[in-house]
Amino acid sequence: MSQQTDFAETDLLETDIQAYLKKHENKEMLRFFTCGSVDDGKSTLIGRLLHDSKMIFEDQLAAIEKDSKKSGTTGEAIDLALLVDGLQSEREQGITIDVAYRYFATDKRKFIIADTPGHEQYTRNMATGASTCDLAIILIDARYGVQVQTRRHSFICSLLGVKHVLVAVNKMDLVDYSQERYQAIKKEYREFSESLNFSDVRFIPISALNGDNVVEESANMPWYPGATMMKLLNTIKVDEDDSFTQFRFQVQYVNRPNLDFRGFSGTVGSGHIRVGDAIVALPSGKESTVKSIVTFDGEFERADKGQAVTLTLDTEIDISRGELIVKKDNLPVSAKQFNANVVWMHDNELEAGREYYIKHGSKMTTGHAINFEHRFDVNTMERSETSQLALNEIGSVNFEVAEALHFDAYDENKSSGAFIIIDRLSNLTVGAGMITGAFDGENKQTFSAFELEFNTLVRKHFPHWGARDILKG
Repeated sequence: MSQQTDFAETDLLETDIQAYLKKHENKEMLRFFTCGSVDDGKSTLIGRLLHDSKMIFEDQLAAIEKDSKKSGTTGEAIDLALLVDGLQSEREQGITIDVAYRYFATDKRKFIIADTPGHEQYTRNMATGASTCDLAIILIDARYGVQVQTRRHSFICSLLGVKHVLVAVNKMDLVDYSQERYQAIKKEYREFSESLNFSDVRFIPISALNGDNVVEESANMPWYPGATMMKLLNTIKVDEDDSFTQFRFQVQYVNRPNLDFRGFSGTVGSGHIRVGDAIVALPSGKESTVKSIVTFDGEFERADKGQAVTLTLDTEIDISRGELIVKKDNLPVSAKQFNANVVWMHDNELEAGREYYIKHGSKMTTGHAINFEHRFDVNTMERSETSQLALNEIGSVNFEVAEALHFDAYDENKSSGAFIIIDRLSNLTVGAGMITGAFDGENKQTFSAFELEFNTLVRKHFPHWGARDILKG
């Protein structure tokens, strides 16, 4: 941010606080996250972005300077990674364990950053951070090139529908800012990522520790003709990826403050809705028309993706929490059986027939895996047969649920194509799923009500066993 812009922002803040808040409220939001292998410099990069953008308060900087002497890994210099590595165990080991979020703004955009861990055992945390982001910064240590975890995180990014990727080749200072080394890594990653579902991949050589090409251009790499990372973050376009035609609105709360008002509250998952639009409530299939769109700031004529609103209808129809409101001329798929790509996040394997809670938006039902299409090898990108998914494994799985879900393919619509899998005994989230489409159920393996009930009982005492194991034994 230039000095002239700083003065203008300060002047506006001092003279018209309402105008200042309004200006920042209407800025475009970009959500991005950092990922990659262990010690590639993810936390340091975020710290450098905030520091060089003048987004750190003086008391924060003083605290980091103090902590750097005790827990820092950069000698006498300030360890900027401590801005996001806040847990004691993170500082002791010099690694990221949990997802850390930071917020900042420039004169062009607002940003939410998720710093995700690089260790394989924390892959579940990385997937959590990636699930709501528009862009991924994948860091690669210039000394080691593309690692196993680089491939795993890239593959998960692709599965989670992240279309925009910045590949930051970090620690260029440790390879003497070699253009040849940068080009070799760039070539290696391009070859690996050709089969991934990315629409926009850009490369940038940086040194997060020294600030080269992060916010300011690097004098050490005159051979790099591209923009700095901050300039790319300010200018990259991600809005075109959003679904503007598929209006999806899951009811989170039925608002009934008095006899004269009945509204349905929630957040617009995708698309937009206007007063007068014809809608359908699912699963009932009852039709109505939007009478008004009520918000904290008054009534609107239109609501767009991401807005929290209350819809009132011109006819009284019964709609409950978890139901879906869509436009009459654009219905989702409704099915009890579907296929999904699953990232498994628990020590106990995902096995066919084991009952789980399936949470799709605000709707909760029960379900189980019918069978497995294949498991992905994140190193070779090959597929192999499997009968289960273990911790951190990714596979294509066919599911059956007790109540029909109303969904779109995840590639077309993230808001209605994602679900989570919850263990019925511990209530822990054990998996994340991205729906690819309906499943016709031909040649499926079926499970009786007795088996499913018995399976739950068995797991109380033998968590690694399933009902079929007992019945076969």
